[in-house]
Amino acid sequence: MILVTGGTGVLGREVVRRLGHGGSAVRLLSRRPRPAGTDAAVEWRVGDLVTGAGLDEALADAAAVVHCATSGGRRDVVATERLVAAARRARTPHFLYVSIVGVQRTPSIPYYRAKLACERAVRGSGLPWTVLRATQFHSLVARAVRAQRRSPVVVTAGGGVRLQPVDAGEVAERLAELALGAPAGQAPDVGGPEIRTMLELTREVLAADGERRPVLPLRLPGKAFRALRGGALLAPGRAVGRVTFEDYLAGARAGGVSGRP
Repeated sequence: MILVTGGTGVLGREVVRRLGHGGSAVRLLSRRPRPAGTDAAVEWRVGDLVTGAGLDEALADAAAVVHCATSGGRRDVVATERLVAAARRARTPHFLYVSIVGVQRTPSIPYYRAKLACERAVRGSGLPWTVLRATQFHSLVARAVRAQRRSPVVVTAGGGVRLQPVDAGEVAERLAELALGAPAGQAPDVGGPEIRTMLELTREVLAADGERRPVLPLRLPGKAFRALRGGALLAPGRAVGRVTFEDYLAGARAGGVSGRP
């Protein structure tokens, strides 16, 4: 039995699907009751990572937990610490956490600082563990652009900020492999197949959506922006993804590529 937190999110649902298709018993942890039409083969447990409610029941007899849930802020640290404590009580033999490439190089960004603190909680848990870092998902990049759909001008990061977006489904595939194997400690990073500037990616989203609005690249001061310009979020030696950003955009339009918004 493998427990997946955040199993209804972009990454978590792909992990659940891949584990289930591979024949594994899967249990999904959610704050909400099971909606109609979900896969009956997947066990559903209601729980709250921040309060700890329902975690002991969710972890009962689990051979591994894949922690994909994220709130995008400081609550992630509390949630991870709660889950780690529950996993210790349950004597879970494998705790797998998904993080982001470059969190150790960008501590001035609050979300990345929180992710790094979560990694530390997992490493210091006393449990057998695996941490997998991945670059930004294609869907995250596209969502950042499409969130401005009502603006006459699309603002994006300029100054040569580069990303290496990866398909969420490919990250899920690697997580499923790791969950079925022995704890690996710090696993090799997973990066997308291409390094592109945020300006290029923004224009590609607009073109894919048939938009002709102007794009305003911003060059911001500060440590975080300098780190991004310097390639802090890149894993050039781990460009193992196969789905390009163009593939993702084409597949999202057709409904065929994982991780779409």
